[in-house]
Amino acid sequence: MRLSHFWELMNDEFGEAYASSLARSHTLHALGDQTVQQALDAGESPRTVWLALCDDMDVPESRRLGVERKPAK
Repeated sequence: MRLSHFWELMNDEFGEAYASSLARSHTLHALGDQTVQQALDAGESPRTVWLALCDDMDVPESRRLGVERKPAK
């Protein structure tokens, strides 16, 4: 997963303002009690961070792949 896709998923699931706040403040126990942003900055894969956050925030499996978008014509 690319970092840009990670942020797309974050914004889709939590909204832009809350996604940004969540990244700075939510600590991920599964990743050594780092915040989302710290884990990304430390080189953790965006996919690993996303899945850890989904587990913490009880994001249903059906929404973990993001919003289905129709291709532009």
